[in-house]
Amino acid sequence: MKSNSTPLAKAALRFVVLIGITSLFADFTYEAARSINGQYLEMLGASATVVGFTAGFGELVGYGLRSVFGFFADRTGRYWLTTIVGYVINLMAVPALALAGNWQVAAVLVITERAGRAMRKPPVEAMLSSAGSQIGQGWAFGLNEALDQLGATLGPLVMALVLLLRGSYKTGYTLLLVSALLALASVLVARYYFPKPHDLEKTAPLQTKGFGKPYWWYMIAAGFIAIGFADFALIGYHLQKSHVVSPTIIPVYYAVAMGVGAIGALVLGRLFDKNGIKTLLITFFVSAFFAPMVFLGGAVVVFFGMILWGIGMATQESLLKPLIALALKTSKKATAFGVFDAGFGVAWFMGSWFMGYLYTRSIHELVIFSVVIQLVALPVFWYAHRSSGVTDTHE
Repeated sequence: MKSNSTPLAKAALRFVVLIGITSLFADFTYEAARSINGQYLEMLGASATVVGFTAGFGELVGYGLRSVFGFFADRTGRYWLTTIVGYVINLMAVPALALAGNWQVAAVLVITERAGRAMRKPPVEAMLSSAGSQIGQGWAFGLNEALDQLGATLGPLVMALVLLLRGSYKTGYTLLLVSALLALASVLVARYYFPKPHDLEKTAPLQTKGFGKPYWWYMIAAGFIAIGFADFALIGYHLQKSHVVSPTIIPVYYAVAMGVGAIGALVLGRLFDKNGIKTLLITFFVSAFFAPMVFLGGAVVVFFGMILWGIGMATQESLLKPLIALALKTSKKATAFGVFDAGFGVAWFMGSWFMGYLYTRSIHELVIFSVVIQLVALPVFWYAHRSSGVTDTHE
């Protein structure tokens, strides 16, 4: 585990915290929206297939475009410009949903929000990996994800309160303008204090061509996880359609999952720096069994299923990127993260669309597909790890 006592390490930690605060307000905004997007689309007349397609295509755009913007950031060196513009698009699309008059417009705005996130994610991840070289990659991404998930927990809870007080979905989207503006203010503060975050890099990366064989195997393994991991839009659609829980409680279930993710990210980041790939394999194995619980269970079983779903989300967001950062031997980190995310997004889109179709055909088939395809990922992760030469314990 890295020492945090040097001046550069302390600066790296401050940078991670500042970016984490930005993530907190940003996730408060769009995760609050995501907790009701499926229900909102259903209310506007969208079918389960449309909801699955919108969620999946949104993730395709949100991940697929990252390769473009990651390359742009590396090529131009405009990491902060790409980040800030991406945040503006990402966040302003959310309150705009209050103005949607039909499901088609709402679907476009949902996809636009994901596109903005695609723009700012690779440069942020590249900057975080520079800080991670000082304080530990697991800790850097885990701490950021914990603050990220804290916002993702509070946002849906506020949205649930709005609905409980008989406010409309549109009222909820409008209120999210406040958190969106706070996120934009905080990222500008981070830019002011850390204009060149890549100076935090402990050692200069090797200038190698390509990303290496383990990188591509990690992408394949992560793709299996993405294909089998149901988007909450489909879960929310199912809960509303089946009347398993009250519509006002659905965002609370989502908030619980995000809360689990916040705590899990802190713990998992530290465990990853200590135990490496074993932490990822165990958590992905456990979280793979969320599907039978959330799609087949009653209210209590669904609640515990959402806890497993939250663990899966925390593992994706806080452990996959440190895994990639350790495997990379190139200075083109934004490009590498962008390409990885693009592959992940294509897989997410395929899985979301297919599971939306399976939902209309047989929920049992959906559940079997989800569990099996995620478990297939585990031996692929292990093979990639063995070929990477990275030890299980990072001192």
